[in-house]
Amino acid sequence: MATPRILVTGAPGWLGNALVHALSEGGQFGPAVQEPEAVRVLASPTADIRALSALSGVEVVRADIRQPVPPALFHGVQTVVHSAGLIHPKRVADLTAVNVDGTRHVLAAAQSAGVRRFIHISSNSAAGLNRSPHTLMREDDPDESPYLGYGRSKAGAEALVRQAGSAMETVILRPCWFYGPHQPLRQTTFFRMIAHGRPPVFGDGSNLRSMSYVDNIVQGVLLARASAAAPGRTYWIADERPYAWLEILETVARILGTRLRPRYVPALTSDACRIADTWIQRTGLYQQELHVAGELGATIAVSVARAQAELGFQPHIALEEGMRRSIAWCRAQGVQL
Repeated sequence: MATPRILVTGAPGWLGNALVHALSEGGQFGPAVQEPEAVRVLASPTADIRALSALSGVEVVRADIRQPVPPALFHGVQTVVHSAGLIHPKRVADLTAVNVDGTRHVLAAAQSAGVRRFIHISSNSAAGLNRSPHTLMREDDPDESPYLGYGRSKAGAEALVRQAGSAMETVILRPCWFYGPHQPLRQTTFFRMIAHGRPPVFGDGSNLRSMSYVDNIVQGVLLARASAAAPGRTYWIADERPYAWLEILETVARILGTRLRPRYVPALTSDACRIADTWIQRTGLYQQELHVAGELGATIAVSVARAQAELGFQPHIALEEGMRRSIAWCRAQGVQL
C-alpha cells in the first residue's frame, strides 16, 4: 500500500467514518471530486477498528491522544484532519483532556513530522448561541461566547490551532449539528422520540438551528484541503440555510410516516435547564439530557457565506434529503424506529 498523504483522527466515529470512506473510496461531493487514495487513521487504543481495517487502502494506527503522540505515526503525511473529540463526557474535566490536550498532542506530533496542512474540526459551541434570533453568526463576530464546558474546550483547541499557524498551514472548520449515515445512538434516540413519543417544542418552535449533513462536511474538508485561500481561516460548514426546530421535527415525522404530536412547553423551561446545566458543570459533573434540553430552545444559526465565497463550498444536501438518507441508513442496519 502506498504511504498515506493524509491522516484522519476521530475514526471510527460519525464524521471520521464518513471522511475515511470518502477518501479511500473516492466520489463527488458537490464541486469537490475525490479520487481514491491511501488513508492513515489514528484510532484510540480501545476503538473497534474491524470495519475500518477491512477498507481498501486504509492503514490504522493506535494512540491515546490524551498523552503525547509519537511523531513517527505521521511519517509521510502532508495533511491531517483532526476530527477526534468528546461531546458528552462523564466529567467536565474529560473535555479538557480530549478536546484541548488531545489537540495539543496531535498538533505537536504533526508539526514535528513536517505536516504541511492541519484541518481542525471544531464546533458551533466554540462561538455559543446567537445574540439575536434574526442575525446569523459569522466567523468574524466580535462577541463570541463559548457555550459551557464543551464550547470552552473547543474554543481552547481553536486557540492552539491558530498558534500553530506560524509553523504549518492551519484551517478551522466549524460544523453544526451533524446528521447523516453512521449516526451514533443519540441521533437514533432523536428519531425514536419523534416516531413513538411526543417531542418537546420550547416556545412556538420557531427558533433556528443550523445543521450539517455529513457529506456537506466532507465536501468542506476536501475543499479546505485543496484551497490556497484556506490557511489561517475559520469557516462555518453547514447546510445552506438554518431550519426552524418545528420544521426539523415535521420533516423527520413525514419521512417516518408518523403524525407529529409535539409537546409545547414554555421557552423558559429550556432557559431553566441551561441555568441548571451551568451550575452542575461548575461542580465538575455533566448531565447529557439536561445539557441537550438547555440548547433545544435556543437559536444556533450561522452563515456559510465565507466558505461559499472562499472555498467554493456548495452544500448540496438539505434537510429533507439528508434526513431521508439518515433514516434509510438506520433501517438498512436493522434499527427499529
